[in-house]
Order: sequence, then structure tokens, then C-alpha cells
Amino acid sequence: MTTSAKAHMANPSRTAARTTRGPHTVFSTMPITNDILDYNAAQSSTDRPICDTLARLIDKGLPNAECKVWHRHPVWFLDGNPIVGYSKVKDTIRLMFWSGQSFEEPNLPPEPPETKFKSAGIRYTSETEINPKDLKRWLKKAAEIQWDYKNIVKRKGKLVRLK
Repeated sequence: MTTSAKAHMANPSRTAARTTRGPHTVFSTMPITNDILDYNAAQSSTDRPICDTLARLIDKGLPNAECKVWHRHPVWFLDGNPIVGYSKVKDTIRLMFWSGQSFEEPNLPPEPPETKFKSAGIRYTSETEINPKDLKRWLKKAAEIQWDYKNIVKRKGKLVRLK
């Protein structure tokens, strides 16, 4: 079995994700990439379940997003714009939404705390701290509310709201 086939099997939600376009149902076939699976596997026994759960829930909530390790961390993109990602920060796993401050969610403070951008996030020390309903709601908002991080360098650090 190829590595790509193993990735598809390891993440059936990605291979069977459905979206409806008009009267037709479209199946997404974008798997979680091997570099993200490798990132998760390289984490400690405490952090790995957090990363695996976040990857699975993000993948389910953003079935048409591209995902890859970007700047050494798993990140999901819509139309080339970073939407959500997670990373190891000290003794936590930080979930960060690039446009999260615009979600108006009290449990998503600015992240990192001193940021001048629109990012917000939450930190986890245990898989049991992840609230799937909250994450599902945040992912829905992440697809609907976006600032243009893709072109931030071109705009010399100025953010423009896309949605």
C-alpha cells in the first residue's frame, strides 16, 4: 500500500467528505498530508492525542481546505489564505485562528497575546479540554470571516478583510 493510500485510510473523513453544489453531491478527496501525520506522530504521548483530535476535527469542519505543515506547524488554508493551525508552545498545544479576533468568541483571546494582527486562539494541555461543539462553531466562522493574510507582505503588513 502506498503512503498516500495509508494517509487516506488514516483519515476517512477527508476521503468521504461531501459537499452539495446545486443538485449534485461532490466528494472531497484531499487527505491530511503525510507531513501533518508525521508532525502529530512526533509529539509526546500527552500531546499526540490533542494534535490527532484537532487534525480530525479541523479536517471534518473544513473539508475543502488545503492542509500542510507551514512554518513547521500544521495549517489549513482556504484559497491560499491561512485559516487555522496548531503548534507546540511550551507545555501546551496552541490552536490558532488567523482571523479569530473577528469571531467575537470570549474563549478565543488574542494569540499570541501581544499580537498586532487578528489572530486568536486557545491552548490545550489535554485532549479532554477540546470542546468539539466550540471547535465546529469556530471553524464555521473561520470559513465565513477572513482577513487577507495571503497578501500581507504585498500590502506591507496591512490586513484587509476578505469576508
